[in-house]
Amino acid sequence: MAPRLKLRDIAFFERPVHFARPFRFGAITINATPQLFVRVEIEVEGRGTVVGASAELLVPKWFDKRPELSPAQTVDGLRRSLEIARGLYLARTGFLTAFDLHASCIGAQVATCAKKNIPALAAAYGPAEIDKAILDALLRAMDTNFFDGMAGNVAGIDARLSPDLKETDIAQFLAGREPLPRVAIRHTVGLDDTVEGEGGVADARENAGANYFRLKLSGDFAADAARLTRIGKELDTLRRDYKVTLDANEQYADLSALHALTDRLDHDAALRSIASRLLYVEQPMPRDITRQSPLGLLAAHGFIIDEADDSYDAFPAARALGYCGISTKSCKGLYKSIVNATRAAKWSAGGARFFVTGEDLTCQAGLAVQQDLALGAFIGVTHAERNGHHYVDGFGETPAAEAAAFADAHPDLYADVGQGVRLSIHNGDLLTGSLATTGFATSVHPDWSALTPLEQPKSPWE
Repeated sequence: MAPRLKLRDIAFFERPVHFARPFRFGAITINATPQLFVRVEIEVEGRGTVVGASAELLVPKWFDKRPELSPAQTVDGLRRSLEIARGLYLARTGFLTAFDLHASCIGAQVATCAKKNIPALAAAYGPAEIDKAILDALLRAMDTNFFDGMAGNVAGIDARLSPDLKETDIAQFLAGREPLPRVAIRHTVGLDDTVEGEGGVADARENAGANYFRLKLSGDFAADAARLTRIGKELDTLRRDYKVTLDANEQYADLSALHALTDRLDHDAALRSIASRLLYVEQPMPRDITRQSPLGLLAAHGFIIDEADDSYDAFPAARALGYCGISTKSCKGLYKSIVNATRAAKWSAGGARFFVTGEDLTCQAGLAVQQDLALGAFIGVTHAERNGHHYVDGFGETPAAEAAAFADAHPDLYADVGQGVRLSIHNGDLLTGSLATTGFATSVHPDWSALTPLEQPKSPWE
């Protein structure tokens, strides 16, 4: 029986994050955005009260790409999602398991957000961040780490939100997990990033020795083909067996545009380096078009969904359309990631190929990257896109004492080589050993006194 808890308080904070270089994906270029911090206090039956924490960037124009909204308005939508979720979670006043709390709120969260013109992907952000903080507190109360706690289903995850699975499917998947000791980074190449020469994709000072690369696409197949040709020439100079993934961030308008891209990949000799090392293509079309467009013969190229992953039934629906994979991001919901990983394992048992990938939404050093990395290592993601360390200068605006505390507690993940504390990458990999600490992958919480309360949404959403 999973332990039961009662929520006592949920508080939101934020801190500005300025990027060291512009990050362009889809139709947006980010130079700065706030990072969210969540602090919860829970009471666990028989174990008293405990505090837990989580963090994630408030990323504009990813959860909600509607062109009529400004980047600031889409960030306000995430803030509103958080506030709605806070009200729903605190309204549950009895003792519940962590998953009971999530499952009893997620439907009302999506419905309430829809009434306020907030799409489902943004609606899920609020519960996702609260759930991580609750789990951190619960694991601390139980004096266990994330890997052992989840293997024992400390959160009480069941199949009520995924009727295509059986309770035993989830229990067996969790019990059989052996966390990966290291996870390879997949280096992101944004649309404005340098390709050739110093600071380019083959520069080890920029790519941190990565063997995997995630290449952003613009949606213009001719321009994308030309740029991929340039990137392929540079990556070939590495003289090692690199792999690539492509991410269109919903920029390919429809199946005909996608056919044009795959035709170039299949037949253009200049793209042979990229095509021969391509693992999959991520979220090529807009999420609404995706749901209406079976891939047909295109499915053979290997496509996954990301932005279209806005509900518990998204992966089964995508599978029926010809997609073979789905991304895990803790900002979309850690319980949904675990359910989807269970599905991928079950569907692949007969020899088919279904998988969960690790995609990061500029998870920053500290809480965000550690919790997302632990989730991926637990469900078996062998390589994960990490871009927070690339686009932000170390811990950014984090107070030096707070950054040093993370480095002291997690010396396999961070190092200071004279330029401040930064993520430490070992031959292209991140090590996960220190994440097996009491709590959700962290021995340290942020300096709450150095944070400001979450800004109230300014945009009219009703």
